[in-house]
Amino acid sequence: MKRLVDILLSSVALIILSPLFAIVAILIKLDSPGPVFYRGVRIGRYGRPFRIYKFRTMVANAEKIGGPSTAADDPRLTKIGRKFVKRFNLDELPQFINVLKGEMSIVGPRPEVPEVINLLPADERNILLSVRPGITDWATLWIRDEAERLEGSPEPHQKYLKEIWPTKRKLALKYVRNHSLWTDFKIMFKTLKVHLIDRF
Repeated sequence: MKRLVDILLSSVALIILSPLFAIVAILIKLDSPGPVFYRGVRIGRYGRPFRIYKFRTMVANAEKIGGPSTAADDPRLTKIGRKFVKRFNLDELPQFINVLKGEMSIVGPRPEVPEVINLLPADERNILLSVRPGITDWATLWIRDEAERLEGSPEPHQKYLKEIWPTKRKLALKYVRNHSLWTDFKIMFKTLKVHLIDRF
């Protein structure tokens, strides 16, 4: 049932959001050279790596000149990326493509880079990777301003690992151990409220 909900909702979302996708794509191409999408490696269900879809908010070679965590003052951010795409969390919307492909779910633990997953004890790693990663979860609702919290740090990724990741990990494990379709709908509603209703 969860997979059916994912297919139906992601299909509808991609259709409804297609005009917005076109606008964002044009702005990204006008703002800086490089692809419209960022496709970094993340670890999915059962430890399978996949390429996540995000609207590109940084310069094209960002991964070669910095770490995986992004602070609000990261010099790699493009003008459109900083002032528009990340500000309104538009960079996450293309992940509905990953959901449709079966690599992600709408609700599930946020996908992490391999080096972060490798820091987990084996038992926690097995639990976390027993489900598809998601666009939103309890941790997404808890940390709404991750980039701002990392701002000013000389080592944003180390600060992420020390101050943010421990709580995100606990919330992700909480979701996996207690998830249900009802929980998913509750998280979806809260996410819409936080990022759409409350914002406007």
